[in-house]
Amino acid sequence: MDINVQEMIFQFLGGLGLFLFAIKFMGDGLQKAAGDRLRDILDRFTTNPFMGVLVGMLVTVLIQSSSGTTVITVGLVSAGFMTLRQAIGVIMGANIGTTVTAFIIGIDVGEYAYPIMAVGAVLLFFFKKTSIQNVGQVIFGFAGLFIGLEMMSNGMKPLRDFQPFIDLTVQMSDLPILGVVVGTIFTLIVQSSSATVGILQGLYAENLIPLHGALPVLFGDNIGTTITAVLAALGASVAARRAAATHVLFNLIGSIIFLILLTPFTMYVEWISGVLDLENKMQIAFAHGTFNILNTLIQLPFIGLLAWIVTKLIPGEDTAIEHKPKFLDENLLTQSPSVALGQAKKEVLRMGDYSVQSLTEALRVLDNKDMKAIQNVEQLEMAINNLDRKTTAYLVELSKQSLSGNDSDLQHNLFENIRDIERIGDHVENIVELLQFKDNNKVWLSDEAYEELVTMYKLTMQSVKNALQALDTQDAALIQTVYDDEERIDNMERTLRKRHIRRLNEGLCSPTAGIVFADIINNLERIGDHAKNLADTVATKEQQLANQTMS
Repeated sequence: MDINVQEMIFQFLGGLGLFLFAIKFMGDGLQKAAGDRLRDILDRFTTNPFMGVLVGMLVTVLIQSSSGTTVITVGLVSAGFMTLRQAIGVIMGANIGTTVTAFIIGIDVGEYAYPIMAVGAVLLFFFKKTSIQNVGQVIFGFAGLFIGLEMMSNGMKPLRDFQPFIDLTVQMSDLPILGVVVGTIFTLIVQSSSATVGILQGLYAENLIPLHGALPVLFGDNIGTTITAVLAALGASVAARRAAATHVLFNLIGSIIFLILLTPFTMYVEWISGVLDLENKMQIAFAHGTFNILNTLIQLPFIGLLAWIVTKLIPGEDTAIEHKPKFLDENLLTQSPSVALGQAKKEVLRMGDYSVQSLTEALRVLDNKDMKAIQNVEQLEMAINNLDRKTTAYLVELSKQSLSGNDSDLQHNLFENIRDIERIGDHVENIVELLQFKDNNKVWLSDEAYEELVTMYKLTMQSVKNALQALDTQDAALIQTVYDDEERIDNMERTLRKRHIRRLNEGLCSPTAGIVFADIINNLERIGDHAKNLADTVATKEQQLANQTMS
């Protein structure tokens, strides 16, 4: 048979592109319709491995991508929101959740795809209400799935008489490991197991591949989908790399188990197909679902062992920044409000430690353009913001209890401290963004300007450290040091600004460099102000009056 290779390839690739777009478009619509709280769901409800499995399933059904769920999970592990054991449960659940797409494809509504798409388009473009537009997006993407599949199926039909392809399917039937390799490589390229399983359903529906040849390809699809998580974990924390490795290991072990049991598994699929009178596409969907459910049930009791294995495979200290509060105990709010207040203070001081770490990392960016330091600043800022929300909410609940006069004053001061520490983090983030702008746009600072920045930076950082130590120890001498440093920082900001204007006039620095320099010292001056505010909350009335007189 004479095959038009170009037409076949173009039709297949066009259908694949439409399918991938429709999957993402539908997933985005589902996510927006459900509310953008997926990270919170993963963070709050993964208290044990079983709950992790359920949450992984739910989130994957919502976003229609096991890779997406796994990438979010890797990010949460990297950020310290989730432990490795919790993440393993979510990854297992994500593998089950992704089978929903195969069942959707198995429901043959292809002939109604175009009118369904028209309904989605009407909801999407002729209604202004966001909730209706989200539903329209889901319906439009749902229809696009089937149109893309139909295009791919039509593109693949000539393969039924193409001898090299026939030889390949015969080889895959005789050598199951070849099918696993084909499925893995194809999914590595496409980076969507939903797409490759959909293609496999089309091949099987067109009788282009037998069942015992299709099942190993299905196992390979599950291995190939792990590449997205692996890519997401590159350059991330040790914990994140371990979570990605677990995803690979989980699917690899499952594929080996089911390759060994290929004959009885094939007989099971044939039996259930006969009992339920399943169409060919639905047979693959049931096989996919059964594989992932049984694989999860088999490996769920061994989560601890999986965590141990990946820890040995990927050694190193876990340097993830922990975002969750360490000291806040809800039970103390009613049982012992004064103790709860002390715990809240510990959490505020922990926020302060993060702000100092952030300042330290930003100095590394200034010194040597360290990309890892930039990522650390971003993670620390996320941690500070999360502790800000959680500690503020805790103090609000604490305000409902009966507090003594001193405790009430401390609670008010802690609110102020949280605000100032959070603002320090924001200013550090601003400084890093300015340094990135400088490097990306090849803005050059003179040696003199650089030395001035480093000097002012170190003074500001020391002021923040002193303010936090004063907050912890109530040391009056340290409070006075912070006041003195704040005055020096203000004077330095004015002096350095004048010196830089002189350099600009003499052509020693470019105008763009002048803007970057001025913005950085302005942020440092504001950090010094927030350090003074921290000291104010523990200063005596006499110290505050003396400082105001000096100012």
